Amino acid sequence: MSASLLAAGAHTSGRAAVGDPWAFHLHPVAWLAIATLALAYALAVRHLGMRSGPRTLPTHRQLRFLAGGLLSLVLALTWPLADLAAHWSLTALVVQRLLLTLAAAPLLLLAMPSPLLAALTRPAAVDACLETLTRPVVAVVTFSVVAVGTLITPAVAAQASSAWWRAFTDVALLLAGAVLWGPVLRHIPGAHRTIPVAVAAYLFIQSVIPTFPAIIYVFARHPLYDAFRNVHVAFGISPLVDQQLAGVVAKVATLPVLWSAAWVALMRAQRVENAAADGDNGDNGDDGEPLTWAEVERQLERAERAERKGRAATVRRRHAWAIPRPAAPWAEVDDGAPSADPIRPADRADPAEPRRPTDGPGSPDA
Repeated sequence: MSASLLAAGAHTSGRAAVGDPWAFHLHPVAWLAIATLALAYALAVRHLGMRSGPRTLPTHRQLRFLAGGLLSLVLALTWPLADLAAHWSLTALVVQRLLLTLAAAPLLLLAMPSPLLAALTRPAAVDACLETLTRPVVAVVTFSVVAVGTLITPAVAAQASSAWWRAFTDVALLLAGAVLWGPVLRHIPGAHRTIPVAVAAYLFIQSVIPTFPAIIYVFARHPLYDAFRNVHVAFGISPLVDQQLAGVVAKVATLPVLWSAAWVALMRAQRVENAAADGDNGDNGDDGEPLTWAEVERQLERAERAERKGRAATVRRRHAWAIPRPAAPWAEVDDGAPSADPIRPADRADPAEPRRPTDGPGSPDA
């Protein structure tokens, strides 16, 4: 709910695309939503600390991540960037998107202690989505669809004319950013475990496929979006130059961030290889990362759910076999009524077969 409120309040001030692009708008709903998000974090970690002990409280480093994530939201969803991205400049829109996906999303995830993430993702439906969306192939497809789909011409035109569509786009980008970084971050309990080399390859692919609109922006000969035709009022440049600048900013900002993360993953792979060569395996997982109790607990919960599901499936199969099957229309139906023939089918005998002493009253020994 706070995410929807966060995005819905980002552009509630001012609808006109004509006027002073630098006019101040307070964006009170956006500020309230960001404050609500910070308060919810504080209450959640406090409740978790009272229930599980001080070891679940965030560290100073995680608190710095939280401050950076909230600051990224402030820059992306309030004046002046939110107003410029809504009506005036494609470059401002690209910067806003980069703040949501490459800054706010990973910083907020890093700010959450593992026990808090475990509590938030414990429901079976959420856990199933987490396990699926943190697979690299699924993450690439999901992020590419959101990143490219929200930049097609009708989508940009809609966000320029509708505050609700802008709200939906901001929420989608924030969630897509979480999907982007899900396979990379190692402290999320229940996330699909990917080896460091595969993580580096994944980040390289993410730096190429979802950002191909930037190449189109740089080499297009005409402006693609009518919504930013008045950019000269804000920055004194033509719409085409603004579009080309947006493409350059998208590439220049995306490649260093993702490739730096890929380099860190490769360094982790090197450490794992060195540890394996030294024979120091410890209690690490398959990728050399130490297994936390939150991760072990999540795997136990999944095993328990799978066992319950297996028992339920077995019971359903047994019940299915026990249900009487409807007889075919041409089949004889035995409804329990006595037969009109005084000699029941069971009492009939083959005339060619000699009767046994126990065959009934017709026996010679009777």
